[in-house]
Amino acid sequence: MTEAITADAALDSLFVKELVKQLRAQDTHGVWDGKSDLKLLEPFIVDKAKRREIPIMGDPDPETLWRIELFYNAVALSIERETKVMVSPMMKMHHEGFGRMILSAGRLIVINKHMRDAHRFGFDNLGKLAEEGDKLVGAGAEMIRKYPDVANL
Repeated sequence: MTEAITADAALDSLFVKELVKQLRAQDTHGVWDGKSDLKLLEPFIVDKAKRREIPIMGDPDPETLWRIELFYNAVALSIERETKVMVSPMMKMHHEGFGRMILSAGRLIVINKHMRDAHRFGFDNLGKLAEEGDKLVGAGAEMIRKYPDVANL
């Protein structure tokens, strides 16, 4: 069993730093300049109480889909930084909230994530966000190291 990651340690995670960069890059008019990194990451935190408020069945709103894309873009860019191999995300989501996200490098699928209940996308706390991001980055980088010839096609 792994130890829980503290909020400070989570903010120091390379993945979370990349996610914050992705968020700040979306703010073309500087509206979020005064917001702290914690405030920007708040929409990704959906604890059990918040999750209970969200209906079990539902269609994901555009903002939730945008957050999913930003999360996986940050994963892809973190893998790129680690491996120096370009990684591209592709998402196919059904309007009812189930679908698939893949991250590919060359002809190699480095992450293949099936999603359901996308309208409830989020993490219990900042530590879980960092943990999941770091886990995906590690898995993707390992896949590229395992099959470099396919990843570089």
